[in-house]
Formats: sequence, C-alpha cells, structure tokens
Amino acid sequence: MLATPVYIEKTAASFERTEEGFRLKEPDYKLLIPNATHRRRMSRMVRMGVATGLQCLGEPAVPADAILTATGLGCLADTEKFMNTILDCDEELLTPTAFIQSTFNTIGAQIALLTGNHGYNNTYVHRAFSLESALIDGALLLQEKDASSVLVGAVDEMTPTLRTILDRFGSRKKPEPGEGAAFFLLAARSSRESLAELRNIELFSGRFTPEEISERMEVFLIRNDVAEAQVVFPDEYKQYCGEYPTAMSFALWNACTGRQEVSQVVLLYNSFQDQHSFILIKKV
Repeated sequence: MLATPVYIEKTAASFERTEEGFRLKEPDYKLLIPNATHRRRMSRMVRMGVATGLQCLGEPAVPADAILTATGLGCLADTEKFMNTILDCDEELLTPTAFIQSTFNTIGAQIALLTGNHGYNNTYVHRAFSLESALIDGALLLQEKDASSVLVGAVDEMTPTLRTILDRFGSRKKPEPGEGAAFFLLAARSSRESLAELRNIELFSGRFTPEEISERMEVFLIRNDVAEAQVVFPDEYKQYCGEYPTAMSFALWNACTGRQEVSQVVLLYNSFQDQHSFILIKKV
C-alpha cells in the first residue's frame, strides 16, 4: 500500500511479437552504449535492460537518485553458460565473466556505472512480485524524501533451455511464454511531462476463483476512493507480450503510453503461479 501517490514521468520498453513468439525488440546498441568493449562484455539481456533504462532516462541521461531493477528469473543465458562451463571444464580453469554477468543486480549496476550514479541501487527477485516490490520501494524513497527521482525497471528473458523445461513440465500454454524489458522514471510531484499517477499497489498470494478476485478488486477500489475504473486483465495484455514473471511491466507501460486506449483510471491485474497483484494508476 502506498501512503501517497507518486508520478510516472517517463517510460521506455522493448517488446516485439514475431512468428517465433514474443521477443525483446533490440535497438541500435551503438547509439545507447557507445563503448564497444562494454557492449561485448554484456549478454543480450544485460544489453537490453541497460539500453531500455538509458532510453527511459533520456538523452543526455540525467542520473536518477536511485535505481531499482526487478526480474523473476534473472540472466538465464549467462547462468546457463556458466553452469555449462563448470561441466565442460570439470570445475577447473573457469572464467568468472559469465558468473559476474549472471548475477541479478548486473543491469542496475551497469546503468549506475554508465550514468555515474552513486546512489541507492537495489534489485528485487520476487517472482511475479518483483516489479511491484521495486515500485513500492521507489515510492517509499520518494515519500520519505530520500530521493527526488527513481528509475524502476523490470527485465526477463526467454532462452531455448527454458522453453524445453516448460515443455517437459507441460507449462507451455496460452498465453505463450514471452520476455520483455520496461523502465519507469518516478517522481514525487507531477509535472507537464507526467504520464500517470501511480495511486496504489496490492499484492496477495493463493488460489482464488474469478468471483473472489472481483470482490478483492471492488474492495481495493473502494479503499482508494475510486468509484469506477477500467480493469485490464492478464489475457488482455499478455496476448501482446507473452507470459513471464514481470509481464506486469508491459501492462503498466502500455497503459502509460496510450498504445492501447484506456480510460482515465485503470486497474491493472496480474496473475502468475498463484501470485496476484493490482496496480492502480490515473492518467494525467
């Protein structure tokens, strides 16, 4: 729960639907990460997350007071690469690069290095609650006046190995597995650049019927003094981004940018493996 609203000033995202499924839409990295050495050392997910975060900050990039990143599964490709190297080398003569790049906080750290940011930097890895936890932390920093601007982002990737695992467990169903990256710049006060007011967030776990979810939504809206809101359900936005732990980031980006027409007040709902969340925003 948020004590007072905060505002989404800017946002950037990378999503694409292809014949092969949902993929990250990769930009021209040379424009965003000029240093070729840095680019070569970054994995695909790290490059994508860093590039999206820099796009959100704008050009020239103005460092935020804090950087918060979120991911459900982390840098899977680098983790797989490191584990395969352990097996291939019999646990000897291992290069640490793949391990360093596989850690969950790599994206936030790289953005901080490239923008000269020495402020608060944290990464949330709470499955489907990762983005929401980062947004709550960012809102608290703003409300307690520990920051005037906070960069919050979420990134998850799909790999061939993960697709194979999902197939074996029978977990690949509609919506199809996906991946994505989205960042949001939060501020304590509204401005002419504000896209939306982030009014509240609620997290809850368990198995619920559609009727029970509807009742919780009604109570949530009443508690926030909202008489009417457009509800955006998972099936409505995951058909464009696919299923992954931080798919709520696509829903939030989509609602803020107006890529899909929404009403003035929007209640975003996400459900992933018995983890449920509401995000209430008001367009400004």
